[in-house]
Amino acid sequence: MSAPVIPKTQKGVIFYKNNGPLEYKDIPVPEPKGNEILINIKYSGVCHTDLHAWKGDWPLATKLPLVGGHEGAGVVVKLGANVKGWKVGDLAGVKWLNGSCMSCEECELSNESNCPEADLSGYTHDGSFQEYCTADAVHAARIPKGTDLAEVAPVLCAGITVYKALKSAELKAGDWVAISGAAGGLGSLATQYAKAMGYRVLGIDGGDEKKDFFLSLGGEVFIDFTKSKDVIADVLAATHGGAHGVINVSVSEGAITASTKYCRANGTVVLVGLPAGAVCKSEVFNQVVKSIHIVGSYVGNRADTREALDFFTRGLIKSPIKVVGLSTLPEIYEKMEKGQIVGRYVVDTTK
Repeated sequence: MSAPVIPKTQKGVIFYKNNGPLEYKDIPVPEPKGNEILINIKYSGVCHTDLHAWKGDWPLATKLPLVGGHEGAGVVVKLGANVKGWKVGDLAGVKWLNGSCMSCEECELSNESNCPEADLSGYTHDGSFQEYCTADAVHAARIPKGTDLAEVAPVLCAGITVYKALKSAELKAGDWVAISGAAGGLGSLATQYAKAMGYRVLGIDGGDEKKDFFLSLGGEVFIDFTKSKDVIADVLAATHGGAHGVINVSVSEGAITASTKYCRANGTVVLVGLPAGAVCKSEVFNQVVKSIHIVGSYVGNRADTREALDFFTRGLIKSPIKVVGLSTLPEIYEKMEKGQIVGRYVVDTTK
């Protein structure tokens, strides 16, 4: 098979300062370093983290200028000089964790995302909102041949993230898990993973459209926070004592605080969403007497990636996506800020 022709320039969305113009323009195609592969990105999911990266509202600085994106799925077109185990033509995914040192304590314990040298796609490393993107060969996701690249794109961050969060809740089959923000990009995948793992799923979100969407994914009980007079009481009643686990993918500080009150005794509240400047408030008396665990769950490691992709490959997870052109990214961010997104937007890098 002849080597693919790699252009010198490509289309991408880049910004030169935080909260500055998102420019859809011609930019250079990156050259892979010795440890990297070059991936021709076909599709990229759009994550709330991408919005934060553009706005620069997290206490971690982005590189500038920056090409965002960290849910890229495509085809390997070039290998760095030291790369082993990959070949041109393989399907590969770009994840939030682009690379890590692989030699510190956290990396040795398979907590690569907590590596102090972590390199982050679409944050400290130019990401997948471009036609060609580089990724560390060790951390790039291996996508089985024949996979729908548009459908799998959101799994590379949203899917892996919520799968890891559900594992962090340490639930057993038949337990109740409450998902705050259940009909969004993360929540819709969390609902499906939870169902596939044998849990009973309660969703919290707002609006009839989101209710119908949640129920179509296999959720059991939906609580509309825009109509409920007391969300905490409603969750306690529906679950007969509280959720055994709570997955907070909502970006509402109030919703996070409420989750500590409707969590069941000896249950686990998992913090996933990262609203800028937010604080998780838990009443000490309630937390101690009910022996509630509050844990943070970051992105998954390489094993979590393999497992999360396996659920998708076996048809247990469907990505509720809407495919649009990469050039429409500013409009997607605007909808994100207004909370108007149901499911997940995926951008076609060729448009």
